[in-house]
Amino acid sequence: MPRYTYDQPSDRDAVENEKTWEARNNPVTVYQLLKKTADAHGPESAVSFQILSGPKDKAETLSWRQLHDKSVQAANLFRSLGVGEKDAVAFILPNANETLIALIGGMVAGVVNPINPLLDAEQIAALLRETGAKVVVTLKGFPKTDVGQKAHEAVAMAPNVAHVLEVDLNRYLTFPKNLIVPLIRPKVKPAHKADVQDFNAALARHNTTLDFADGGVDRVAAYFHTGGTTGMPKVAQHKYSGIVYNGWLGANLLFDPDDTIICPLPLFHVFAVHVVFMAVLTAGAHVVFPTPAGYRGEGVFDNFWKLVERWKVNFIITVPTAISAMMQRPVDADVSSLKVAFSGSAPLPVELFNRFEKATGVTLVEGYGLTEATCLVSCNPLGEGQKKIGSVGVPFPYTDVKILQCDGDGVVLKECGVDEVGEICVANPGVFAGSTYTDEAKNNGLFAMGTHLRTGDLGRIDEDGYLWITGRAKDLIIRGGHNIDPAEIEEVLAGHPAVAFAGAIGQPDAFSGEIPCAYVELVTGATVTSDELLAYAREHIHERAAVPKYIGILDELPKTAVGKVFKPELRRDAITRIYNAALEAAGINAHVEEVVESKKLGLVARLKATGEVDYEQVNHVLGEFTRPFEWMD
Repeated sequence: MPRYTYDQPSDRDAVENEKTWEARNNPVTVYQLLKKTADAHGPESAVSFQILSGPKDKAETLSWRQLHDKSVQAANLFRSLGVGEKDAVAFILPNANETLIALIGGMVAGVVNPINPLLDAEQIAALLRETGAKVVVTLKGFPKTDVGQKAHEAVAMAPNVAHVLEVDLNRYLTFPKNLIVPLIRPKVKPAHKADVQDFNAALARHNTTLDFADGGVDRVAAYFHTGGTTGMPKVAQHKYSGIVYNGWLGANLLFDPDDTIICPLPLFHVFAVHVVFMAVLTAGAHVVFPTPAGYRGEGVFDNFWKLVERWKVNFIITVPTAISAMMQRPVDADVSSLKVAFSGSAPLPVELFNRFEKATGVTLVEGYGLTEATCLVSCNPLGEGQKKIGSVGVPFPYTDVKILQCDGDGVVLKECGVDEVGEICVANPGVFAGSTYTDEAKNNGLFAMGTHLRTGDLGRIDEDGYLWITGRAKDLIIRGGHNIDPAEIEEVLAGHPAVAFAGAIGQPDAFSGEIPCAYVELVTGATVTSDELLAYAREHIHERAAVPKYIGILDELPKTAVGKVFKPELRRDAITRIYNAALEAAGINAHVEEVVESKKLGLVARLKATGEVDYEQVNHVLGEFTRPFEWMD
């Protein structure tokens, strides 16, 4: 069992009172952590990957000793290609065992830089230039994906990249598919001067013991870009100390060596890497990655419960959009091995929480973290302790959360009291105070008191010490855990000749939590329809996830005294529009009379009955959304 219980807020204090974080003498580097686990759990299963989603499809499992050896080979390979401790190794890959090998090897040799393969080539190239990557690991051309093509196109725009290493997924396929792929493989013709090699062939030429001395000191070991699907994402720096801290939390509060975890989340994201894999690495547990695309993979949701049965999974790692999809399928397998499902990345609707626990009999734990803090901040109690649905739980040991009101420079104007809303500010071993972003200009005003990261999220701490998120000081739209910068949507729409002003927000969505929508004010005398603006947006916004699903045309956008678009009014309109549509579709005799600002809950829809109402039905219908509602007197 994990070393500590985490059922009550007092358990957090007990962990801290036992020892200081510094006194725990954890491994300093990822290599030390890897070696410690390989020595302790060498022959035991570390990671399994299957390229197809069927419960009987071929899978490859690596033991901890094998993962250690291959990761060391990767580190030696990267060093042989000129990568030093301050040089970046980027990978542009879907999930696979090679992705983990590149991840660990990159951290050991230099600074690993996971990049979302769904970004377009221009964005990938910008990230490669921002981090100064010397080496890129990506896919060899493969059917039904353009990752390899985009990666080579990006390298052509990033002259700092000297080497490209290709992973061929064909080795995971069985007869006859593995004979067909070479015949239909898309041809990738690089237009750059970087040297191109086969990743696995290059690995095999290197030793399974380090050819260089592990530095043995804390340093930056990873660059993770923020989730923005439009524009240039910011790049956060993660040190060994933050990575080890996230792994320690999972291994001591959640996983033990006998556990198996299924993680269909992408390995370019901190949730999968720092929260899940580093915890698995620290505990010596076993993690399963189904399909390169994870939850997006063909057949994953249809086969999900059978995969749980196949691998005797104890922990599910998930997000609200995936939970919603799971609940549209029957639990058609033996899932008695399950202990807990852990959900993060986006708020979880109450109705979805209840439906999941009822269907599976499994505890669902909601948590909170962010890329800039190397991830973990808080979670609800894991065992018998009180879970407050809608809360993101109690801050983890050695994590100090303050609710502050600050000016633009991070000067604290006020520390908020119990249930008083302010900006969530975090200090813990995962926060790289002063230098979170690679672009130093972006660190200005990012910290309060010089120590606490300003998350941009608004929230409160209740009398029991539970953290609640009530809104965002920054305007990011979070679509299924994917961050979208509204400024990029607004810039595109403002480029239309008929548009004078544009404001983009997230509108409530039962599946994704929220999806982009926009409101525009037209140039005097101009005429254009919403459909025409939607077509314009689809053409000019590169990332499909960022294209608004609704564009409203207003006579005049609400504005502040200094002429900025006043987005709370737009959010009120969107909540009213979406909730009324849901009520009408369900045949419920009620509507949203107003949307008010609650100090504790943020924007709340106030309902008024227009006839006889089944209140339980209303709870089911509107419980699909994350924004709260209440009845008017």
